[in-house]
Amino acid sequence: MKFKDAIGIDVSKNTIDVFIHGPKLTQQFENDLKGFKKMYKWATSHYSGDDFDHVIFCFEYTGIYSTPLSIFLDDLKQAFILVAPLQIKKSMGMVRGKNDKVDAYRIAEYAYLRRDLIKPTKIPSKNIMKLQKLISLREKLVKQRAGFSADLKEYRTVLGKERHGPIINVQNKMLNYLAKQIKAIEQELKELIKNDEHINKIYKLVTSVDGIGLILAVNLIVTTNCFMNFDCARKYACYAGIAPFEKQSGTSLRSKSKVSHTANKNMKSLLTLAAFSAIQKNSELKNYYRNRLEKGKSKMGTINIIRNKIVHRVFAVVKRQTPYVNVHAFAN
Repeated sequence: MKFKDAIGIDVSKNTIDVFIHGPKLTQQFENDLKGFKKMYKWATSHYSGDDFDHVIFCFEYTGIYSTPLSIFLDDLKQAFILVAPLQIKKSMGMVRGKNDKVDAYRIAEYAYLRRDLIKPTKIPSKNIMKLQKLISLREKLVKQRAGFSADLKEYRTVLGKERHGPIINVQNKMLNYLAKQIKAIEQELKELIKNDEHINKIYKLVTSVDGIGLILAVNLIVTTNCFMNFDCARKYACYAGIAPFEKQSGTSLRSKSKVSHTANKNMKSLLTLAAFSAIQKNSELKNYYRNRLEKGKSKMGTINIIRNKIVHRVFAVVKRQTPYVNVHAFAN
């Protein structure tokens, strides 16, 4: 569908500021269901005939604050696009100050200028959203466990158990409690995947690739929306911060290709762990890793190549709808 106009929305905790690009109108509404209904009625009143069918809403992804609006528009079958805040910010050029109404205008301008190129956002299914919340909660608990573990090590090393026995006991109890909660979340993830036929099929395909376990598989499913939001491995590699880019200008600047720091750092970290795991399990990757190091190649540069291999294999098995087969193992 070709879009003729755009509506920009600046989402905050309690309110949404809306700007209609065509007639240059702005209005503020409450960030709740009642406010959404008023906003939609107000927006449709400024278009005649079927003109509103060619309008796209655009707003930044702000987590729990933008999710209710996404669900509301999706239920109405209304086209909308969720954009990363950094992407909007980079498109604005040099700006000074901050104002919600002006931000709504800039978001509308962003969508209007790209109306022939943008693709409407596909909202994740309810089970994907549940997976997202569970994996996010698990990540928080893992960080808390790491913090308590580091503190406990310091107490034991510096202060000793005799002087600070009660504190150490409390720390141990917290670590045990967090471990149980993390295990319970992982079990809930498995049950959720098992009870959803489509997600379970994707999960089995993804985990057939060496180096990928439960946590990375769930993160891949969530961040790709069951592989509907990314159409190729290269784009996802860019998203995860593992795709190398050259840096060259004229004859004075020509450096080695490097990865970008603009990335999902959590996915990058998980893929690094997967690469080390794959080296242990997959003889082909193990030999490849060893041969490059023997040639004097960079260790992390080699790990990054393996990270990319894993991502490309994942996208290949999902596209083919067949599990990964280690042909190299049969050859040996």
